[in-house]
Amino acid sequence: MEGKMKVAVMTDIQKIEFEERPIPTPKDDEVLVKLDYVGICGSDLHYYETGAIGDFVVKPPFVLGHEPGGVVVEVGKNVKHLQVGDRVALEPGKTCGHCEFCKEGKYNLCPDVIFFATPPVDGVFQEYVAHEADLCFKLPDNVSTLEGALIEPLAVGFHAAIQGDAHLGQKAVVMGAGCIGLVSMMALKARGVSEVYVVDVMDKRLDKAMELGATGVINGMKEDVVAKVRELTDGKGTDLVIETAGSEITSRQAIEIAKNGSTIVFVGYSKSGEVTLPMSVALNKELTFKTVFRYRNIYPMAIQAVADGKVNLKGIVTKEYPLDQADIAMDESIKNKADIVKAVIRIHD
Repeated sequence: MEGKMKVAVMTDIQKIEFEERPIPTPKDDEVLVKLDYVGICGSDLHYYETGAIGDFVVKPPFVLGHEPGGVVVEVGKNVKHLQVGDRVALEPGKTCGHCEFCKEGKYNLCPDVIFFATPPVDGVFQEYVAHEADLCFKLPDNVSTLEGALIEPLAVGFHAAIQGDAHLGQKAVVMGAGCIGLVSMMALKARGVSEVYVVDVMDKRLDKAMELGATGVINGMKEDVVAKVRELTDGKGTDLVIETAGSEITSRQAIEIAKNGSTIVFVGYSKSGEVTLPMSVALNKELTFKTVFRYRNIYPMAIQAVADGKVNLKGIVTKEYPLDQADIAMDESIKNKADIVKAVIRIHD
């Protein structure tokens, strides 16, 4: 397909400008996707606001966005499983396929991954993208491209639940009711966890957690989180904790509320990259710590969970913006975190 496409380009810290670039041509093993929606992730906001996450530093011009859903409009000659008109969710990370991690199936740990919107690789705040066909997953008829765009954060939630061996009969607590906290809560419920409580300090986010199926919520600004969880668990503590807030306070609380012999899954990144934890308590309880870096082999399962009605992905979206308001979307998402739980960029109507 020839022609130009609109691209939202980060030209400086907290500055986005728009330009036209050629529509990409798919290679033999790729498809060209006309994007409908791209979610705004916390990492996008962090790059936009500060210009870096750890060792990953933005060198403008740079394109943000790594949560895309859209429609196939062209296929490479080697592609057999997709055709023009298929609606797809795009997994944003292309790995080498040859290292020990890829061969073990732990491809999210590949040191040579090429991942949308992770410097220096451009993201997809744009109208079209050519992407490896094996990383484009066809959506069932009852799953929209908006939901397709949100499969990416849902995959993180399912990976967290799997890392924690979430299962029927457990009581779990999710620390943080942002997007990743909410999808983690829904992933726990989809895997059969009997009771899931969510902790946050913003009432509107906690209201959203209840709307999406939480058993109960705790406002850490108004209640003693540790005392409340002990009350809810007859003093035993919780079977599983998913920590998505990334704060030292919630990380320490996770250790305090965890039952002896249970598991904590750390998902959230702290702003400083470091937290101090009460390790003597963790040792005395013989806790298992698990961590999450993106996800692996999750997309088909996550898509099926949405198709089966086990996860209400549309419910996490609190604001939509057209592509030509991408700068406004980023600014408002940073300044209005109480009201905007999850924003998406609508590329095409």
